[in-house]
Amino acid sequence: MKDRITVGFIGLGVVGTGAVRLLQENADLIKRRLGAPVVVKTAAVRNLRRDRGLMLPPGVLVDDPRKVIEDPDIDIVVELIGGHQPAKEFILAAMARGKHVVTANKALLAADGAELHAAARRSGLRIAYEGSVGGGIPVVKALCESLAGNRIISVYGIINGTCNYILTKMTEEERPFPDVLAEAQRAGYAEADPSFDVDGIDTSHKLAILAHLAFGAYVELKDIYTEGIRRVTPTDIDFGREFGYRVKLLAIAKHRDGKVEARVHPTMVPEDYPIAQVGGVYNAIQIVGDACGDIMLYGRGAGAAPTGSAVVGDIMDIGRYILLSPSRHLPPADDQALAAVQPMDAIQSIYYMRVMALDQPGVLSQISGILGQHRISIAQVIQRGRKQGGAVPLVILTHTALERDVQEALVRIEKLSCVSEKPVLIRVEGEEP
Repeated sequence: MKDRITVGFIGLGVVGTGAVRLLQENADLIKRRLGAPVVVKTAAVRNLRRDRGLMLPPGVLVDDPRKVIEDPDIDIVVELIGGHQPAKEFILAAMARGKHVVTANKALLAADGAELHAAARRSGLRIAYEGSVGGGIPVVKALCESLAGNRIISVYGIINGTCNYILTKMTEEERPFPDVLAEAQRAGYAEADPSFDVDGIDTSHKLAILAHLAFGAYVELKDIYTEGIRRVTPTDIDFGREFGYRVKLLAIAKHRDGKVEARVHPTMVPEDYPIAQVGGVYNAIQIVGDACGDIMLYGRGAGAAPTGSAVVGDIMDIGRYILLSPSRHLPPADDQALAAVQPMDAIQSIYYMRVMALDQPGVLSQISGILGQHRISIAQVIQRGRKQGGAVPLVILTHTALERDVQEALVRIEKLSCVSEKPVLIRVEGEEP
């Protein structure tokens, strides 16, 4: 039996530093719980001179990832450089040399998860990625282990802390998106180029992983409808509050009629729902199973310590696998199939619409007439302000309608001579108003 688990890191940035620090600070605890110590033998980095705030023995830091991949003493390779290449090349090379892999690389898993899982299966190896979704929130293990006996009905959540911080500030302080984004950048919550976060790309990568875990089939990124938060305004947040909703960027995956809905977009959720109360940089993931019912996992979705915690948990999980006889473990299920994805125009939802229309007689009847012709039923209407001859907001909350019908109706509404700008549309989750 092995007397230690030997680990090599490729990348020692924020998450890698957090993981190594936790391995050092909790070394005795980890040894007791695992039954053997975890030793970081090598870490491949770009800059050998950079101070990472870690006390590492001489020779641990190297500038060549091959020294990690090709070292016969290393049991587990931890890939934390992110991106597609060379991360994919390094992971496949590590597996080819019989090494288990831990990664937090959501973009790679979303794009090439099927290939990576197939490589691990052929080699009888493990690939673990708890840190790829939700930072320190143990959602991957929850879906794979604790809830494995459930038929998962839906998974949805707030899984991008940057967007949640921005929307929280916009809601609480009634400030526009550009102002809050600039503040988030100054505070370090948003990158200089925030597109990956605010345009929903990061969230769609994470949703692809969650949908695979929940439904046992892969959803390709191109099939995930993705819409960011740039068009959300304090006006729409305020009207949402009048209807009893808060605006969140949600990742939504549902299994319905043999098909998977997978979408990312700003969403109004009832303000008394637990997920509506999640503010700042925190994440929350709601899982609905046929046996477990409704479960919400909540916590910090990013950062050195939370995501480092997830990485260390994966290292320990694989360490137990190594210390036991692998023959005692059943092979993983064959889940290489692609999911049948529901087209976005076939989903059904409640809708919030804001139309800037001229304040004149007959406008509401024109708009409601178009909605009626497209089988869209109105639940509530708010018209605020009086501006004779000018444009005022006309806000409509619908009953459940078909996306295709709503989009076709909006095209016609936008062309009306009484409408001054492109209407705003936000989907609503929750019960019928």
